[in-house]
Amino acid sequence: MNSLRDVSSEVVLRFGPYAFHLSQRLVLEGDRPLRLGGRALDVLQVLVEHAGSVVSKEELIAQVWPRSVVEEINLRVHIAALRRALGDGQNGQCYIVNIPQRGYSFVAPVRHSPKPVSFPSETVHKPLHNLPARLTPITGRDAVVGSLVRQLPVRRFMTVVGPCGIGKTTVALHVAELLLQHYRHGVWLVDLAVIDDPAQVTDHLTRTLELKIGTTLEALAQRHALLVLDNCEHLLERCQTLVETLLHSMPRLSILATSREPLKATGETVLRLPPLAVPPASGLRSVAEVMGYSAVQLFVNRARARQQGFTLREQDLKTVREICRRLDGLPLAIELAAAQIDALALVGLQAQLDNCFQLLTQGRRTAAPRHQTLKAALDWSYERLTAVEQTVLQRLAVFKMAFTQDAAIGVISCDRLPPAKLVKAMESLALKSLLSLEQGGAVTRYRFLNTTRTYALEKLELSGDLRALEMRYAGYISQARWTSGRQVALQFTK
Repeated sequence: MNSLRDVSSEVVLRFGPYAFHLSQRLVLEGDRPLRLGGRALDVLQVLVEHAGSVVSKEELIAQVWPRSVVEEINLRVHIAALRRALGDGQNGQCYIVNIPQRGYSFVAPVRHSPKPVSFPSETVHKPLHNLPARLTPITGRDAVVGSLVRQLPVRRFMTVVGPCGIGKTTVALHVAELLLQHYRHGVWLVDLAVIDDPAQVTDHLTRTLELKIGTTLEALAQRHALLVLDNCEHLLERCQTLVETLLHSMPRLSILATSREPLKATGETVLRLPPLAVPPASGLRSVAEVMGYSAVQLFVNRARARQQGFTLREQDLKTVREICRRLDGLPLAIELAAAQIDALALVGLQAQLDNCFQLLTQGRRTAAPRHQTLKAALDWSYERLTAVEQTVLQRLAVFKMAFTQDAAIGVISCDRLPPAKLVKAMESLALKSLLSLEQGGAVTRYRFLNTTRTYALEKLELSGDLRALEMRYAGYISQARWTSGRQVALQFTK
């Protein structure tokens, strides 16, 4: 299929009340320019050039994203944006139809005009944003991204929550990219990780929005915009106040936040980001079946980028599954592990998992410092804990499997860490996504991610308390197992 870039740039394509000026990359309805992004225009060009024919989704993606691997949701979002912009379905007019199992077709008559019309450059809409360029495709997040894209303009305030390395920023930025054309006054990323003082938050926001010195936020009252407040966890109270103030004074504003824990602001909708899907031990029957799991997809994609010719073979399935499982399905950990494929090969990677922080130190030079290595990401979270929370996190690392509050009290409580204080710290660590909660009947259990536990164990060993805590842990387990009539407080889970 030929690209529309082969069509003369002097041609104007006309359909219904619209004129598509190829040289200006501009669609006009009469004298009014339509607000369409570059990708949406690319999709429209391909469809209009092949008006009356069915263009498969694969062909559209290949034409619009020739050098990238993208998810089908990208195409669906741009098709939906085109339909809205063209008023598709209104007054009985139809331009783009979906042909089930085949693709899309532009069904309106198209007329070619050889005479271009010049338009002032200022009539061309350029999306307003400060989003960074995305260098790699996103894997396994179609459902989450689609949900956020649909809900955010309606709910106005949503927070993506999860542990470090889970991909909160990646998801938020992708959602922002897909919503660029929806917000008339732009989409703005506000990275709060670069400041630590709550008093600096408002100034940082005004600088990001490029407001003049002395301008107050009230001046933004009528702006139709999206703010992405990234890394809110260390400034929760200030962010809560700011968000509530902005949403009240700016009725057309939407806010997408990322944080280890909810902001607990009025009107907040929380979306907890899950790990990527790891195949079960019983699901290793074929390469095709294993490649249906997003954690494996990400590992293979990043391994291929690192080692030309990398292929997942049937004899590799158990090893790759174990790597993804031990890394908790965390995208950052999987990416960093796959980056070592040329040096260690699969067997070497698996052998190094017990020493995962030395393994996962080959960082991404283009990422923010806290995301360049897994240890850096956890350092950033750990340093913002209270001293009590740090101590509890370290000591709980002696638990190899899921554990209850009673078990934690029995093993690590002491005069300096009484039960009430310990339980409060555990609840806080769970809220901050450093512990996971498992609900089984009436009993709540806590669990570490493997990567977080390894990190906490290193800290515990450096404190000099590892041996003493291991002995207390062993004694508690022995007592729990053999005391007649006592309910077992610790249950091992796979």
